[in-house]
Amino acid sequence: MGNSSRAHVIFWFRQDLRILDNPAFAEACQRGFIIPIYILDDVNSGIHKLGGASRWWLNFALRDLDESLGGLLRFYAGDALTLLPKLAKAYNAHGVCWNRCYEPWRINRDTKLKQRLIDNGIEVLTANGSLLWEPWQVLKKNGEAYRVFTPYYRRGCLSMPPPRSPIPIPKDIRYAAPDLKLGACTLTDLNLLPNVDWHLKLSKHWDIGEKNALRCATDFVSKRLTDYREGRNFPHDSKVSRLSPYLRFGQISPNMVWFLAKNSSEKIESAESLDMFLSELGWREFSYYTMYHFPELPVKNLQTRFDKFPWRSEVSHLKAWEEGNTGFPLIDAGMRELWETGYMHNRVRMVVGSFLVKNLLIHWHYGQRWFWDCLVDADLASNSAGWQWVAGCGTDAAPFFRIFNPITQSEKFDAEGKYIRRFVPQLSSLSNKDIHAPWMASPEALNAAGIKLGDNYPRPIVDVKNSRALALAAFEHTKSA
Repeated sequence: MGNSSRAHVIFWFRQDLRILDNPAFAEACQRGFIIPIYILDDVNSGIHKLGGASRWWLNFALRDLDESLGGLLRFYAGDALTLLPKLAKAYNAHGVCWNRCYEPWRINRDTKLKQRLIDNGIEVLTANGSLLWEPWQVLKKNGEAYRVFTPYYRRGCLSMPPPRSPIPIPKDIRYAAPDLKLGACTLTDLNLLPNVDWHLKLSKHWDIGEKNALRCATDFVSKRLTDYREGRNFPHDSKVSRLSPYLRFGQISPNMVWFLAKNSSEKIESAESLDMFLSELGWREFSYYTMYHFPELPVKNLQTRFDKFPWRSEVSHLKAWEEGNTGFPLIDAGMRELWETGYMHNRVRMVVGSFLVKNLLIHWHYGQRWFWDCLVDADLASNSAGWQWVAGCGTDAAPFFRIFNPITQSEKFDAEGKYIRRFVPQLSSLSNKDIHAPWMASPEALNAAGIKLGDNYPRPIVDVKNSRALALAAFEHTKSA
């Protein structure tokens, strides 16, 4: 690619919307005048086109990035496979740099794109800006991929060289002439914001931007990491990091988060919390790892015996689940948190997922799609792996008979009903005892709390005990596979 001071180098931003600790960007800055571009490629994404909440986040992440780049980010929409070689030629670029992505459709496209650019005499440089360890580097001694998280992380990842230290923002960023646009559109032209005003409520809950991502991470490791091991289980508390959407869009790198956590000034009693938090970063890695080695993860059961599972398609049940009107307060609080904030506490994600798949016997694909559209941290690897885990059909999945009871989970992890009261306020006057299962409360208690079951709060759409028995019976159908 050379180091000519006159060389034009295209830097293609993708899922790395930051300038701090951006390895391919740092490398590009050393190689010439930067032409920073972003391409919204809905052509190749197919069924994995960004959901509504993700598009909303992306809009403001790109606006923040453009400001960091002095307003010089060029926006394009279309097929990157044909568009990028044209831009490289039109810009007279000596090289193109980007950080790797790991979705199957992106790998297929990028492989073709890289070869097309090389055939055109354009040098291509790619780097790892999204993961702590490359998926092809962590293998068993026999060369096979791990299928279970603990040995993958403990024996595989932690035996590798530690994650690299964060890379500072390049001191000398030289940009190509700002008048070179060549068909670029505006951020508004990308039409990322939904036509309905649903997304407006999300802005109350998030500060989108690279600096805010770093602030969020720093605040977490300095104030909440020490209580993470136990505190992460309680959805009403704020012991979790809430870094997932920033990581999803690359507004902060996992290396930076790892570095901040490892170098936090917490006392020795936080060692278990530190290990737990780092292992959660490990779970994110494992999701990408699994998707890389098993590209069918987003669309097919990795345990093929589940292809015989007798799923049901009760539309009214799915709608009640999506809208948070199941009659189970913890489930409803979680689904309403999702709709209100674009986020859901991880403990609750497991419970609502189990409820959909096992108590309602609705295919995990429906939950995956709803989360994909509503989550600001909707990530193809983590979302798909999470749903396969809770459904019991992934490589390293919860056993199918592990069915979360929404009542006992509520009593254990939201004992005082604080989470429920926040997102299901019509139940707020119920006692801590009755709020977990209002249908079991006395008529007097319901009346005093202003609750009319079936009117201002639904009755349970299924019976927990009976639905569990039906789920286990349905599971028997898979055992002959």
